[in-house]
Amino acid sequence: MKNLAKLILLVALVIALRPAGAQSVTQLTLAEVIKLAEEQSPNALMAKHRFRASYWQYRSFVADYLPSLSLTGNLPDYGRVFTRVTNFDTGEETFRETNSMTSSLSMSLRQNIGLTGGNIFAQTELTRLDKFSTDQVEYVSVPVNIGISQPLNGYNSLRWQKKIQPLQYEQAKKRYLSDIEGVHSLAVTNFFQLLLAQINKEISEMNYFNTDTLYRIAQGRYNLGTIAEDELLQLELSFLNAGTARNEAAMTLRDRELRLRTFLGFNETVRLELILPEEVPELEVTLGRVLELAMENNPTIIGQQLSLLQAENSVAQAKANKGLNANLNLSYGLRQQADLFSNAYTNPSDQQRIRLGITLPLIDWGLSRGKYKMAQSSEELTRVQVQQTLIEFEQSILLDVERFNMQDDQVRIARKSDEVAARRYEVTKQRFLIGRIDVLELNDADTRKDQNRRGYVQALQNYWNYYYDMRALTLYDLLNNKPLDTDFDKLVR
Repeated sequence: MKNLAKLILLVALVIALRPAGAQSVTQLTLAEVIKLAEEQSPNALMAKHRFRASYWQYRSFVADYLPSLSLTGNLPDYGRVFTRVTNFDTGEETFRETNSMTSSLSMSLRQNIGLTGGNIFAQTELTRLDKFSTDQVEYVSVPVNIGISQPLNGYNSLRWQKKIQPLQYEQAKKRYLSDIEGVHSLAVTNFFQLLLAQINKEISEMNYFNTDTLYRIAQGRYNLGTIAEDELLQLELSFLNAGTARNEAAMTLRDRELRLRTFLGFNETVRLELILPEEVPELEVTLGRVLELAMENNPTIIGQQLSLLQAENSVAQAKANKGLNANLNLSYGLRQQADLFSNAYTNPSDQQRIRLGITLPLIDWGLSRGKYKMAQSSEELTRVQVQQTLIEFEQSILLDVERFNMQDDQVRIARKSDEVAARRYEVTKQRFLIGRIDVLELNDADTRKDQNRRGYVQALQNYWNYYYDMRALTLYDLLNNKPLDTDFDKLVR
């Protein structure tokens, strides 16, 4: 127990003596950054909420095909007004005060009919009328009233929505997966920007100390008369430039770290240190396979199908509106009126209603026909645009596949160039120290060393950016050979 108490006291003392605002260093690999971006970046959250909006839009469409039950009431509706009353025998009009209160309650059940575009309904209603001026109470009941409403113009909006809405929801799911791949690609970009800033900082530190050493050596050699003054001045200038580059690299590093930290949702107490992904997977894709997957999964393709469907829907609606518009309403119900509530549902009488409403444009100066022709022209334009989009889409995929298949070679070449340039600089520096070469060759070797180091990092970034671009195109995990998917039900909880 004494040892435990001492340990607790020691830990508390260490925590108490820790400097305020101390930062912990978190080392992250590329895979970890991508995973964190998918889980907690603002871009991923926005993609999630966009999908949720599409999900509830689809749920609203599904609800249109399900029965709806509603309760409506006026409890109460009171009025004390003067009403105009006409005596039809004499034609005399007088105003009479009415003082009454109406209370009503109704319940209705409705069901849309997707096959015909109409709807059926069943309703029950009870109304109570209190006449305060005569101290009378009256009940009016409708125990049941059933009916159907059916448009007869040939356009069925429900049928068209049944084609469009499921496709829109499918596009929303594909779009979410594509957006997440966009998040992955953005994570790759932010990762390598910070990684390059880290490497630039290391390069600037190394160059600063190297130029400092070389400048001091050159001063000694100049005093001995073994090098000219212009070479000494060149080395002094390199030393000063290295100091400037060192300060700029430190500022860039802080900026890039802040961006990635914000992107991943970390606070200011976390320092990020990234691990260079030295290897890339050996992966080569074929144009036919990528094109097949893209045509099957890419949300752009579904979007083109939707454009055609919506254009066809507009044509069908314009065609229906330019001719006879008719709507048939049929209803049958029971009704009773009584002074007592107990009698309001006794021996009700039946009531029927049939109504056929028609609208036929006789003279509209070609307005309906013009709208129909406009819809037809828009449909043809959409077909041409869709065809052109598909051609451009295929051509873009061809270039993307070729670029991606080149990237692993580019990474290998860049890695080898980095090694050769680093080795050349070391050899050149040693030759300079023994006076075999001048400072210009040394500076050239130093510049190329730094350029090839940065070029290697850039080649790695290009590979992973192109890889996630291919995943976004195909919505397919090319490394594990399986379609991309997620738990969409979990997204809307």
